[in-house]
Amino acid sequence: MSEFAEILDETTGLQPNKVLTVEKVQWVKHWNDRLFSFTISRPSSFRFRSGEFVMIGLPGESKKPLLRAYSVASPSYAEELEFLSIKVENGPLTSHLQKIKEGDEIYLGRKPTGTLVADTLLPGKRLFLLATGTGLAPFLSIIRDPDIYDRFEKIILVHSVRRVSDLAYYDDLVNQIADDPLVSEEAAEQFTYIPTVTREEFERTSRINTMIEDGSLFTDRIGLPKKLDPATDRLMLCGSMDMIKDFEKYLNEQGFKEGSNSEPGDFVIERAFVD
Repeated sequence: MSEFAEILDETTGLQPNKVLTVEKVQWVKHWNDRLFSFTISRPSSFRFRSGEFVMIGLPGESKKPLLRAYSVASPSYAEELEFLSIKVENGPLTSHLQKIKEGDEIYLGRKPTGTLVADTLLPGKRLFLLATGTGLAPFLSIIRDPDIYDRFEKIILVHSVRRVSDLAYYDDLVNQIADDPLVSEEAAEQFTYIPTVTREEFERTSRINTMIEDGSLFTDRIGLPKKLDPATDRLMLCGSMDMIKDFEKYLNEQGFKEGSNSEPGDFVIERAFVD
């Protein structure tokens, strides 16, 4: 039994309510001392759009649910729900969440939401998914959604981290898509994955904004133009507050219009949380 289970009533466990279900942890993978992934059971009634987030959590000290927003990393058709989380030693939730094990119970919100969905963007040719840290999570869902390959000619995932070990899914990401029967053929032609590490030696060490400004982001596979163009390019951003603020300012200056669930635009930002 995990350490957090000590705060539960052993005779009753977690209890569902009108806004929360109780699900079981299926597996846990620790990438390093800062990141881990896990999956939980998926209720048969749970529906979400690729890129949305949901509230998950554990009982707090008062036994009341302690919840935080987490993007769903699994595709919308998966039988399990996958999440990517940081580890915060003294974090109210993550200090306990990082200790979960297979078979443990966890709260899941019944209603997913979010702006990192295809419906918030106008039609375009290239879709850039820009992530730092755990901001990668919603894009792991999006790149395995068959609909996204019908909407855009090119899908480019750029993931920036500080350390090489922070590149969660680095060894698995391309293989997972290649083995996915729903998107493998389309992804082989349309998908490009660009990881970059800013504080350790790696094949690519520039920040995302630098790669855009100097044109190095735009490889032959991505195609022309070698710059962002509001006439053809669409962007989704998820990650650190600094990245979000810098790109919001830059995109507005370049003539891009921010979209929302009520009014689609050229780029969208997940404002519910930052890594």
